Amino acid sequence: MRGIFRRQLAAYADYHRDQRNCTMRVIGNPILFLAAVLPLSLLSIEAFGVQTNAAVLLVIPALILWIVLDVAIGVAILGAAIPLLLAAAMIASHVSVGWVWMITGGLIVIGWALQIVGHSWFEHRRPALLDNPVHMLISPMFIFAKLFIALGYRRDLVPALHRSSQEMSRGSPLSQSEGWGDLGQHP
Repeated sequence: MRGIFRRQLAAYADYHRDQRNCTMRVIGNPILFLAAVLPLSLLSIEAFGVQTNAAVLLVIPALILWIVLDVAIGVAILGAAIPLLLAAAMIASHVSVGWVWMITGGLIVIGWALQIVGHSWFEHRRPALLDNPVHMLISPMFIFAKLFIALGYRRDLVPALHRSSQEMSRGSPLSQSEGWGDLGQHP
């Protein structure tokens, strides 16, 4: 899985070379995550004897995937997801359904505005998600990879963030697939 993660990370990094655009990701991604889980927090569900909401249950597979792709980054994303899920549950329990949908709409507009501004003004390239939907899952990993590197951890990820995905697909050691599929990366 490490090879898949590094190739996808490099492909995503190709779309995010401008630091201002990367800053837009750091702000916009949590906003969009909250927008995605907020309406799902309205749906109360009992699973395995525990009362929870649909947002928690639907986020678990993505959290598992992130941890499988890279344990340290996946656990960091889990640490960031928990307060966002709690915030969504708190909002959903304290406002009307109508307000949940209005807040969700506002968050979507703000989050996507940040994404579009970042790409059109700074990167001069369309968002990665439009070319490869897998990038929706790689985006939080990219943010945490950059954070870990900035803090002096995970120097092993520097080549994946600084090499282009084309270089990696031409036979560098980072391009070895370890027998797994390519998760939708375009050549």
